Amino acid sequence: MGILNVGTQALQANSVALQTIGNNIANANTAGYSRQNVTMTAAPGQYTGGGYIGQGVSLETIKRNYDAFLGSQATLANSVSSSDTTRATQMQSLQNLLPGGTSGVGQSISDMFNSFADVASTPTDLTARTVALTNVNETAARISQLSASLDELQAGIVQPLKQDVNNINTIAGNIAQVNGDISRAMGNGQPPNDLLDKRDKLIADLNKLIQTTQIPASDGTVSVFVGGSQALVLGTTTSPISITKDDFNDSQKSKISINRNGTQVPLDEATLGGGSVAGLLKFQNTDLNEARNLLGRLTLAATTAMNAQSKLGLDLDGNPGGNMFTPANFGTQNILPRATNAGSAQIGLEINDVTKFEASDYEVNFTTSTSGTITRLSDGVVTAFPQTPATTAPVLATVDGLNITLGSGTAAAGDSFEIKPFNTISGNIQSQFSSPRSLAVACPVAVAAGNGNLGTLTISSLKATNAATPIDDYSIQFNVPPNGPITYNILDTSKSPATTVATAQPYTPGTPIKYAPSATAAGFSLTLTGTPANGDTMTVKANPYPLQDGGNAKAMLDLRDVPMFDGAATTDGYAGMLGQIGVRAQSAIYSSQVSSGLATAAQSASTSVSGVNLDEEAAHLLQYQQAYQASSKMIQISQTIFTTLIQDL
Repeated sequence: MGILNVGTQALQANSVALQTIGNNIANANTAGYSRQNVTMTAAPGQYTGGGYIGQGVSLETIKRNYDAFLGSQATLANSVSSSDTTRATQMQSLQNLLPGGTSGVGQSISDMFNSFADVASTPTDLTARTVALTNVNETAARISQLSASLDELQAGIVQPLKQDVNNINTIAGNIAQVNGDISRAMGNGQPPNDLLDKRDKLIADLNKLIQTTQIPASDGTVSVFVGGSQALVLGTTTSPISITKDDFNDSQKSKISINRNGTQVPLDEATLGGGSVAGLLKFQNTDLNEARNLLGRLTLAATTAMNAQSKLGLDLDGNPGGNMFTPANFGTQNILPRATNAGSAQIGLEINDVTKFEASDYEVNFTTSTSGTITRLSDGVVTAFPQTPATTAPVLATVDGLNITLGSGTAAAGDSFEIKPFNTISGNIQSQFSSPRSLAVACPVAVAAGNGNLGTLTISSLKATNAATPIDDYSIQFNVPPNGPITYNILDTSKSPATTVATAQPYTPGTPIKYAPSATAAGFSLTLTGTPANGDTMTVKANPYPLQDGGNAKAMLDLRDVPMFDGAATTDGYAGMLGQIGVRAQSAIYSSQVSSGLATAAQSASTSVSGVNLDEEAAHLLQYQQAYQASSKMIQISQTIFTTLIQDL
């Protein structure tokens, strides 16, 4: 009977092996399937006087070929690749919204400034004024249209972000369910290979959405953590995640929060790691926010400078000019208090110097009711307030050309505010002029050289300052000593007797000579080149022929060359914006390519262990087929021997 038992056991074992190989072949293209192998052991031998006689084979287990380390590396690499690819795709979409050449915002800004050259030459020509006005309208329209396109791009992020979060919660629920199935199956003493594959596939799919950490338990379940240490799946229970606003209820930013015992716990974006959700959040909260700030800075700086210069001129009817574009109106959409603030303070925002703007948001943090810090969020630069030397109340601090002020109410220690000077400016921009006669291109002041001047002084430019109201008469008198620096005095000649208002001021060719009786009264800025002779004079007074003058149009034209954006001229602001976003986009694309390559390599390494090789399985199929046939032959021989023995009795 021994040979019959051995043959029967061998037949059963090889039958299982053939079935397992067939299962491998059938699932060769099944995603997440790990190749399975039959593990056989020799049955304990039976002792006889002549030694131990083998008792055949025992089927120990069916195990899956799976390397936990390689599988974990592949899952992590795919998670990072998913994040980088998602962000790169969005960055390419952002780039496509920013055309260059003649169709870009930069060209319209250049055309707008250049059109004032013709107005400066022929200030009464309504055709030239109409062209300038048309270019002003076109600039406002292109900026507004680009802002709307950015809004549409952000709206397009909302739906996939919601879908990803829903998928995360669904997969987390499935993992919890499979955890329960595995825990029950482990009680049988054998690993449930298909359930383990199913869970690993679910975890891999989950990591493409959000990076996770897995910790196995002794009962066979696996707990899944996100955001560093927050349990998404704990055994057979889940904690759903959701999309929430950030601490300042910023409508243009999102956070991921996890529900812990009924409380929404925000996850730090920096700890999310990989996954498409992390890629979408980084694009929305960082990349797209920077694009808005760059466009907003360009808009606010250029339009504020144009508005200020327009107010210093006179229109074709002799009236002081007004705003050329919609003026900045900082409100609740620009200054966001933290939801947990305990104080009643109201923070305000004013423009101080448009040439110092940085494309960034800011965070104001009060350490006491009157002191604290202002952090530039783009690079983390911190400014303490109150400043030394102290700013004028109620200004807390002047940062990057902006006055941050404390209005009504009192701040409490720990209160915070987010300041967004540029984010919404571009969407509200419009031209404020409808008539070419209203363009204030005439300079309200005029300058004339003294009749007896002997030097080489030449007038380079003349601008009104502070206001376009009538200016007093002033005389600039130069003193040129034989062996000393050249100086000048400024006299107010509209008074009798004339009053000296500036004494012994140093003269440098090309450096503006400026004077105004007060911060709001009409003044002038005169730039001269050349060298005066002793006693030479320049007279500055109200322009007697304002309708024939294009001095303020010349001043508007000069704004194009002002170093307004990180040292670049006003007309180069859009090119700088394209450059910064282009660098971000190329960096994102490169990161995507690198992480995709690493993910492919990691997946290949894992597949080389767990994947099904059809050639190898075909060889094994023949091997176990022959073993099965030999086992059958063994049973047949056993039957023949048994029959012979019966017949001989």
